[in-house]
Amino acid sequence: MKNPINVLPTLLVFILLFEISSIAQTFDKYLGQEPPGMTAKIFMPGLVTTGLPTRDMAITPDGKEIYFTVHGSTFIFSTILCTKFVDGKWTKPEVAPFAKNAKYAYTEPCISPDGKKMYFVSNRSKTSPTGEKESYDVWVMDRINDNWSEPRNIGEPINSATDEYFPSVTNSGTIYFTREAADRSNAIYRSKLVEGKYSEPEKLPEQINFGADRFNAFIDPEEKYLIVSVYRAKDGKGAADYYIVFRNFDDTWQTPINMGEKVNSQFNEYSPYVTRDGKYFFFMSMKPDENLFKENESFSYDWLRKIHNSPGNGSNAMYWIDAQFINELKNNSSK
Repeated sequence: MKNPINVLPTLLVFILLFEISSIAQTFDKYLGQEPPGMTAKIFMPGLVTTGLPTRDMAITPDGKEIYFTVHGSTFIFSTILCTKFVDGKWTKPEVAPFAKNAKYAYTEPCISPDGKKMYFVSNRSKTSPTGEKESYDVWVMDRINDNWSEPRNIGEPINSATDEYFPSVTNSGTIYFTREAADRSNAIYRSKLVEGKYSEPEKLPEQINFGADRFNAFIDPEEKYLIVSVYRAKDGKGAADYYIVFRNFDDTWQTPINMGEKVNSQFNEYSPYVTRDGKYFFFMSMKPDENLFKENESFSYDWLRKIHNSPGNGSNAMYWIDAQFINELKNNSSK
């Protein structure tokens, strides 16, 4: 029989190695998922990204809550879902408590960098001059323990008689958002938070508001860059592409850069988001997942239903990719 005292050091070493291995495996995960690397892949297929049109992304700073939009193919409905990380796994997505009234549309959640506020867009109020049109406005809620307060309309000067979309917030509280003009064109605006009040929104310059149309801009929390979706730009890859515009220290903007084939395609892309730590870029794309469509496969009713219920079927789908390539784009940028 071996002396237990001699066995003890070996046992301690084994336990230590096991713990180190477990920690390493934990660090290899991100949001409990295998990271995508430098090639974009569908995010949480079957849970977050399904056959339903899915877009937008908002993650709490602790990485334990994910909010995203699901809508009908013609926007006959639109609501915000939430999944939470509980006991080492993500829960089945449920409609967020503030987005359950099917009479209205809910979309484009945004969580402030400090996690204390959540913004979203809804047509749940009538703010047009005649009071007849249900205008899309920005709404806001405060974090209260593990829940959110009742939503309140953020009001003027951000909201107006026309539609406002896609809020994105900086560390200082400045809000970037899309505003629709009377001719139905869109432009990117920002409103600074000064002594607790929002300033009159300013339309951003042509380095951002270019192309046939532009909308849904994500701002880096430190305002180092902005990612905007632009429709039919001269050097675009398809219908709507992601462009990145770097900001100078004097608050001027550099020349916009098409973000390239890593994220853009001949199909529409128009819902960008970068994680709070800057590690991963989430984006919506309508490009089909080539793995769904195999050569020599015949049409059948069962096949059609399978495709209809699969992520990457040509509907809006959420992808993610290592955001390191943003630094590469920065190196290639020019004033």
